[in-house]
Amino acid sequence: MNPTPTSKPLCRHLRTKQMYVPALAAGALEKHHSPHDDSFYTCNRTLTVLGCDDDAVHPRACGPGRTCFQV
Repeated sequence: MNPTPTSKPLCRHLRTKQMYVPALAAGALEKHHSPHDDSFYTCNRTLTVLGCDDDAVHPRACGPGRTCFQV
């Protein structure tokens, strides 16, 4: 994903089930993520809901401030 100037970059290891459903794959990580977003996210490095830094995985959380973050 190439972020627009107003969007924050997301970690390259962030995954959601929608990415593997062809009809939903385009823009799966580009949608607006509200605090009540119930989508299921995982880290592609740990294959769990926790990143390498043992913190939760979510588009709101997986950004440049994390030690495991990669563009």
